[in-house]
Amino acid sequence: METQNVTLAIPKEAIHKAKMMAVRHRTSLSKLLTNFIIEMTTEDEKYDAAKRRSLALLEKGFNLGTNGKIPWTREELHARR
Repeated sequence: METQNVTLAIPKEAIHKAKMMAVRHRTSLSKLLTNFIIEMTTEDEKYDAAKRRSLALLEKGFNLGTNGKIPWTREELHARR
């Protein structure tokens, strides 16, 4: 994978906490941030793919066993018994 350096302006306290987290995970701050960005973008891509699949299913519709006909009336649905 080709890499590119970036410059970020991050609050010092956040950097300090991130460095401590990197130490606990036995990795570098750079690797920790890289993994986080990759995970975020991967999850976003998965969400977009799932959304497209769901919208395609809704567009296609579902077979509810009515053969496209509504066998009841509004009055029947709202009738009090």
